Amino acid sequence: MYKYMELLNELERMIAGSLAEGDKMPSIRTLSERYACSKSTVIRALSELERSHLIYASAKSGYYVLGSAQKEERPSGTIDFVRSAPDPDIFPYLDFQQCLNKAIDTYRNELFIYGTPKGLPSLIKEMQRHLADYQVFAEPERIFITSGVQQALTLLAGMPFPDGRKTVLVEQPSYPLFTDYLEAHRIPAVGIRRDADGIDLDELERIFRGGGIKFFYTIPRFHNPLGCSYTRRQKEAIAELAARYGVYIVEDDYMADLEQDAKSDPLYAYDRAERTVYLKSYSKILFPGLRVGVAVLPSELAEAFGRYKKLLDIDSSMLSQAALELYLKSGMFARHREKIRNRYSRRSELLGEAVRRAKKAYPDAFTGPLPAAGGIHTHLLPRAPAALSSAVEKLRSRCIHAESAKGHYLSGFRAEAMLKLNVSGVRDEEIASGVDAVAEELAKAVHRVLPNSKIKFDRSKQD
Repeated sequence: MYKYMELLNELERMIAGSLAEGDKMPSIRTLSERYACSKSTVIRALSELERSHLIYASAKSGYYVLGSAQKEERPSGTIDFVRSAPDPDIFPYLDFQQCLNKAIDTYRNELFIYGTPKGLPSLIKEMQRHLADYQVFAEPERIFITSGVQQALTLLAGMPFPDGRKTVLVEQPSYPLFTDYLEAHRIPAVGIRRDADGIDLDELERIFRGGGIKFFYTIPRFHNPLGCSYTRRQKEAIAELAARYGVYIVEDDYMADLEQDAKSDPLYAYDRAERTVYLKSYSKILFPGLRVGVAVLPSELAEAFGRYKKLLDIDSSMLSQAALELYLKSGMFARHREKIRNRYSRRSELLGEAVRRAKKAYPDAFTGPLPAAGGIHTHLLPRAPAALSSAVEKLRSRCIHAESAKGHYLSGFRAEAMLKLNVSGVRDEEIASGVDAVAEELAKAVHRVLPNSKIKFDRSKQD
């Protein structure tokens, strides 16, 4: 990431944290010395802040804080643990608008005609370089631009595979739109249970050995709704089993950009037999309206995938592709990734602290893991499953939105009573009180179901 973009992130954090509207920014000389950069770098960063309407310049006086960028209006007093879209307060509106305008000027002849099923060639070339940062190495022939991960999953589920297998294996719980698609189109699907500790590798081997599995769909990193990630050993074992039994893996790495551990690689990096399809979305890290994703296909599947994609939509939005290419090339994406990673890392810490306190306050009411470092969601398991729906109703009356994970399961697969907690749309200052309320209502609901339990409601013990 460029030096001025690193400085820009630091200054934005300063404005959001210690400075109030009307406060004077440190001088150019002070910033240059503090961050060990040239005055021209400081001036460029300040100009960007001024363009974003966060500061304003006063002649012969310096720069002053104008206030935060316009924020989306949210219902007053409502805490939403259901929303999974990225935080609208940090959508990169101005940066991406600049890339859209430049894309029109740069690619005006290519953008307003039909494109190619694989995607904009210049974006594919840039994507090859970009994916290498995630330890995903692939030739351009195996890289496809899609209209989000959902389109890639739709194509993979519907197209024939070389071995003729038809059944899709899905973690339970899993991505609800994909499980709904499988059932709506009557595509054979079976589930394998996953919890905070992962999956039963012996059961996975038994299912693979039984034959008939077309591919195994998995979310190895920051699983939604569980909030957990596979360990390196688990990833290696899954890749080895897939190679041994000739099963393809479809890896949905939609939250890769939140990873805090530089040594944590995707499952794709452990695949030595080219059995893994790697999928990545940009909707969760940028904004939902950007329907652009990337799929990296094994050579054996690439030709069929391209053919089926052409039949489905000819091409994905060329304007969005061109803008994303420029956004990646310019370094703006790296800057935004660092900003959202820091924002969600803080929320992850607050969520973990809140869950830890809630467990201490109500030790007999529920269980559940702490969120993975950098992750923005986790889940709680009430001691009495029958208490879940009652707790959700009580929370709604308190203007707290939460829901069970029932919709994340295939029909017929035993769904575990699980309450999802997602803080991507919850303000930092609301996380502790929101989790406290969730824990209290769960505890009360469990007590109603199990009246002889020893659950207490003494708030003084929550600290």
